[in-house]
Amino acid sequence: MAFGVSKKEVETWKKDVTDGKIAFLTHFWLDDRFPGCDSVTKVGCSNLTKLEKWGAQYDLHPKWIHRDENYPHFDLFGSRQRDILKREGKYEHLKRFKLD
Repeated sequence: MAFGVSKKEVETWKKDVTDGKIAFLTHFWLDDRFPGCDSVTKVGCSNLTKLEKWGAQYDLHPKWIHRDENYPHFDLFGSRQRDILKREGKYEHLKRFKLD
């Protein structure tokens, strides 16, 4: 279940992904399979080669890409989420979702 993100933020993320940009969307999220994680960051790009190359710098395996037909993306959570957001300078995500 996703919450804490506006419709406008989701629409902007979708447009950026569709336009071939590396796009970040963080939102609160609860899933019993991942205890202790209450947020996720979706990093998407419609250009799979570009997304794979981006992920490689963070040791993200291409098989971890959620190959959604319209919005392919990596799902980041936990310490990897926090570390990548820091390295990418996404401080507003860290602060807003209390990841810092």
